[in-house]
Amino acid sequence: MNPEPFGARLRRAMDTRGPLCVGIDPHSSLLTAWGLQDDVAGLERFTRTVVEALADRVAVLKPQSAFFERFGSRGIAVLETAVAEARAAGALVLMDAKRGDIGSTMAAYAATYLDPASPLFSDAVTLSPYLGFGSLRPALDAARASGSGVFVLVLTSNPEGAEVQRSTAASGASLAQVMLNHIAAENEGDLPLGSVGAVVGATLDQAGVDLAVNGPLLAPGIGAQGATAADLPRVFGGAVRNVVPSVSRGVLRLGPSVPALREAAEREVAQLASVVK
Repeated sequence: MNPEPFGARLRRAMDTRGPLCVGIDPHSSLLTAWGLQDDVAGLERFTRTVVEALADRVAVLKPQSAFFERFGSRGIAVLETAVAEARAAGALVLMDAKRGDIGSTMAAYAATYLDPASPLFSDAVTLSPYLGFGSLRPALDAARASGSGVFVLVLTSNPEGAEVQRSTAASGASLAQVMLNHIAAENEGDLPLGSVGAVVGATLDQAGVDLAVNGPLLAPGIGAQGATAADLPRVFGGAVRNVVPSVSRGVLRLGPSVPALREAAEREVAQLASVVK
C-alpha cells in the first residue's frame, strides 16, 4: 500500500489543529533567556520542552537543523530524538535544512531526510532550487515514494533574497515565478493538496506572482520579523487557505514554562484561524 501523501496529511492537520507551524530554533540567545547553558544539555532541555508542550497540538513543528548541527554529533542526536518524539505525538515535522545540490549529493540529502530508514526521516524538508529546479529531482522522487513533502525556497522573508528571486529568467518571467510554475506542475492533479510546497515570506509587500500551485505555502516572517496574521490575505490572496504560517520567537520566548508555550501557540492559532480559511 502506498503511503498517504504529505499534502493530504498536512491538509488534515491544518483543518483539525489549526494552521500553525512553530519553529524549533534553539539559538544561543533563546537558551540564555530560558536560563539554560549554551551547550548540549541546554539544547536537549530546550528541545524536549518545546516538543512536550506543542507536539500534541500544533500542526507542524519545524526544527532548524543548523542550531543542532553546531553541536556536532551530540546535537544531531538531540535532533533525531526530537523528530521521532514530535512525530509520535502527532505533529508533522518539517526539517528546515534548506539543502540543494546536484546528482548523487542531492540524492544523499534526500536519503537523509526523506527515507523512512533514516534516523532524521521527516514529514517534509526545505530545499533550495538555485542550482536549477531539475537538481531537486532526487528529493522530489524520494518524497513522493515515502509520502513526504518538500518546501522549495521561492520568495523568502529576508530582504536580500529579492536580488536573486525577483531577477528575470530567460523566459521573461521572474525566477520566483519559474519556480512556482515547476511546483504547480509537480502538484497537478493531487488532491486535496499537493505535497510540493513553496516558501513565500509573509513580510512581502506584494507577492507579485501566481501562487495557485495546488500546494502548501510556508510563510515565515510572522512576529519578530514584523508580519502579522492580518497581512496574510494581502500577500497570498486567493491562495491564503493553503498558507502554513510559521512562528518561532513569538511562541518560544514564552518558555520554559510548558503552559505558557501552549497558551502562546493557542493565541497564534486563534489569530490565524480568522484569516487562513
